Amino acid sequence: MLEANRRIDEFQSKAPLEEVLEPELPIIDAHHHLWDLRPLGRGPISLFQQKVYFCEEIMRDINESGHNIVQTVFAQCGAFYRADGPPEMKAVGETEFVNGIAAMSRSGIYGDTRLCTGIFSAADLRLGLAVEPVLEAHLSASDYFRGIRTAFPSDLNDEFLAGFALLGKHNLSFDNWSPDFSRLPRLAELARLNSDVTVIVNHLGGQINVDAGSDEFARWQSCIAAVAECPNTVMKLGGAQMRIDDWEPSYHMSQCKAPLSSEEYLELLYPYYAFCIDKFGVDRCMFESNFPVDRECISYRSLWNLFKRIADRAGASAGDKDALFCGTAARAYRLMKP
Repeated sequence: MLEANRRIDEFQSKAPLEEVLEPELPIIDAHHHLWDLRPLGRGPISLFQQKVYFCEEIMRDINESGHNIVQTVFAQCGAFYRADGPPEMKAVGETEFVNGIAAMSRSGIYGDTRLCTGIFSAADLRLGLAVEPVLEAHLSASDYFRGIRTAFPSDLNDEFLAGFALLGKHNLSFDNWSPDFSRLPRLAELARLNSDVTVIVNHLGGQINVDAGSDEFARWQSCIAAVAECPNTVMKLGGAQMRIDDWEPSYHMSQCKAPLSSEEYLELLYPYYAFCIDKFGVDRCMFESNFPVDRECISYRSLWNLFKRIADRAGASAGDKDALFCGTAARAYRLMKP
């Protein structure tokens, strides 16, 4: 046990050891991070309890989970940016780092799962056409590079839109997440203006607070419905356990002595997942672990059990499950479907 990870590992040791549901079902984990937070000082990301999460750590979670994770997608998190060179090129270091993890995984030393067969990092689209060399550098750094995740300006100005259009030129996707779900209608406008770009909404579209009132839930539903109307948008189902800056959900490790079970989470979170699946359809939804962020609340085994319970409660057929757990991710990130 790494000393840096001791607190979260001790919390995880208290997780209920659930029977693995549908252990043979092929899964692509559509969103996880890899990082070393030990050198970081202040800042929101430094608050995460999993300080080190590399190939060995994520493979331990996967191997001990008992679920059939066949591939994964790495999600932008500012890891290992270059320390030198032009500022706009520093994010390419993240793709270079993750490409190395993918090579380690392909050796088979750590297990059968192929990590990071899809990678999305960052590029500043506000540079307009000048961002193209950054995108090309990412593509040169890894054959697994599939897109970027950034914020977007509220005014969708011409320079940003020129940079965004380059994603379509290079067949790249656009991931986005903001805790403020009221921004989703504007994201929908961006998607409509660029129908050749797959726009991927992260983490159920915003902050998920099960203790909020019915009015907030209704506003969230309205915003989800707005972005779902665009056929080139895709929803990632997950991230409901994450802390956001200083805010923590009521089931966070700082609030609970032990992780909740998948059955307990099902009763809390099912309305959010069910609404997204209903509005987007299974062919535009994909489950994601958001590990190690969500590891502060739930074990990897229980999380994928939760997703399987959600699919069952929603009445998902075998074909529906194939889309939710594997097919949509393979299509959105252009992966080889198992």
